[in-house]
Amino acid sequence: MIQFKKYIALVFFSICFSINAQNTYKNWPDVIRKNDASWFGTEEAKKIAENVLLYQRNIGGWPKNIQMQNALSETEKQKLVDLKSDLHDITTDNGATCQEMLFMSRMYAQVKDERYKESFLKGLNYLLEAQYDNGGWPQFFPLKKGYYTHITYNDNSMVNILVILKEIGEETDFYSIKPSKEIVEKAKKAFDKGIDCILKTQYKQNGVLTGWCAQHDEFTLAPANARAFELASLSGFESAKIVLLLMSIEKPSPEIITSIKSVNIWFEKTKITNLEEKRVLNDAGKIIDKKMIPTANAAPIWARFMDLETNEPFFCDRDGIRKKSLDQIGSERRNGYSWYSDAPKEVLKKYPAWAVKNGVKVSSAEASDKKKTNFITVAQDGSGDFTKIQDAIYASPAFPYEKVTVFVKNGIYNEKVRIPECNTNLALVGESKENTIITFDDNFSKINLGRNSTFYTYTLMVEGDDFSASNLTIKNTSGEKGQAIALSVVANRVKISNCNILGNQDTLYLSGKNAKQYFTDCYIEGTTDFIFGGATALFENCTIHSIKSSYVTAASTPEGTAFGFVFKNCKLTAEPSATAVYLGRPWRIYAKTVYINCEMGRHIKPEGWENWSKPDAEKNAFYAEYNCKGEGFQPAKRVAWSHQLTKKEAEKYTTENILKDSVPNWFSK
Repeated sequence: MIQFKKYIALVFFSICFSINAQNTYKNWPDVIRKNDASWFGTEEAKKIAENVLLYQRNIGGWPKNIQMQNALSETEKQKLVDLKSDLHDITTDNGATCQEMLFMSRMYAQVKDERYKESFLKGLNYLLEAQYDNGGWPQFFPLKKGYYTHITYNDNSMVNILVILKEIGEETDFYSIKPSKEIVEKAKKAFDKGIDCILKTQYKQNGVLTGWCAQHDEFTLAPANARAFELASLSGFESAKIVLLLMSIEKPSPEIITSIKSVNIWFEKTKITNLEEKRVLNDAGKIIDKKMIPTANAAPIWARFMDLETNEPFFCDRDGIRKKSLDQIGSERRNGYSWYSDAPKEVLKKYPAWAVKNGVKVSSAEASDKKKTNFITVAQDGSGDFTKIQDAIYASPAFPYEKVTVFVKNGIYNEKVRIPECNTNLALVGESKENTIITFDDNFSKINLGRNSTFYTYTLMVEGDDFSASNLTIKNTSGEKGQAIALSVVANRVKISNCNILGNQDTLYLSGKNAKQYFTDCYIEGTTDFIFGGATALFENCTIHSIKSSYVTAASTPEGTAFGFVFKNCKLTAEPSATAVYLGRPWRIYAKTVYINCEMGRHIKPEGWENWSKPDAEKNAFYAEYNCKGEGFQPAKRVAWSHQLTKKEAEKYTTENILKDSVPNWFSK
């Protein structure tokens, strides 16, 4: 379920509720997905919860596209009370009902208001009642005439429901509300029926399984039309989330395995690598035109609509007439609808590891694809291609045209690993973050190579550009013995996701000429200057943990560099004994470090920053914060030479601006 929980990544605001404050939230889903659980115990959250309760109908579901956080007048509240028994427009489309249930669960985790529990359970009962006998769900329930009665995969409606039922049926802790054993059993059965429906609706093309349509007829299970421009077809977008759900099932049946293998082959067959979408925006940032530009070796995309027999992409305007290219339909539909998607790339990325985990034997054709995509397995028990990670690196091709994936099965790998400059475009993927561990114990004194010994202490060294690592723990185990790097990155376009990076002093070194590096959903811990170096690095949704009172960062940003270290939506935590931690100090006088929307624990010193006995740094370094929170965020007490960004200044700190490179959007691949 990891891939379905990632989208619950959340942002915390500790401000008091008012009508004006409510209106600062542009979208209702932004409220649900706030980062710190404690926000859901605030008065602001409670007032929003009253709105959510009002919008819920007696049958248990909610209407869609409602900005629940907006203040309601007394007249509006009374109208909602009068609508409680109304059975129209209740749906799971556009995330409705599923997202409100999540909100109520997060509320109940902080405030044991029985109304929240009752609301969640009513929503769950609504989902169970809405299911067809064949396992599918309509777009609206009670049924609304028209295409709304079709089994609806569109915009992941049915997948969202099944994710909830999976969590309930497996009795995980994801939801704070625990249904009765009877409801748990119903959820299990409903989930199994839903999966059976998915398997039965997978479309066969000349007897070969492919993907799914956005809608399927509720009686025949055949692909079905929806709106005039949504003709029956195979969907690259909807099929991706369906198969990711199937891949999340432990001990899949032979039928599920066949389904996953088949759609993986279909995705490979239907990917488009010679087109890129170009969007033309007006001054307000609104899309005014979309064009598909022929591009050699473009990142793969898939059409939202593909012919059921030929897989050929097609496009429709509101007249329902099929066209062969996007430029043949009017601007309203061309610019107002998503005609292409890169969602299937996540399936192709995860499939090799899933196949290894589930012992899937590949056909000769698939084996050829595996060789072509350069997939190497490391396993200590001898079941892979190599037993050591470094041996797999040595066996990887130099400067490959396609990504090389080194999949590392669970185990403690006590080795020093180096990704040389020639090993570009390499992905190091662990079986699990908790149990795939790369560890070594070098430190400054042990290396003993002079004043620069620090840079030889790494456990993992990355020198090859376009590197990625995920689902790993990278650890330097030397302890309190001076400088000792766990991860050293001296390459460009490096992405580290869902990893633990553990050490003490100098845990994480980031460098490289004009290098851009991206860390997301990582846990990083250390003591002194445990994130240091001169690269431009963005940290998003990471936990930064101080083991003792010292310094978090020591940037050495080169003069004239636009961005240094940027932390967005991160959480700064510490051991109880660490009570006096600085946000950073300048290793070099042009250091740049910025914290945006971060939660800072009480261990952060009020003054925030230290000049490392370098008066020139106070004139040249750039240390700043914006919209942070927590006991450690004390802007009035910060050193005078640091900055609190304005909203306009903070707006330039987008992922695109920080990580801009000659390879566009590399960080999202």
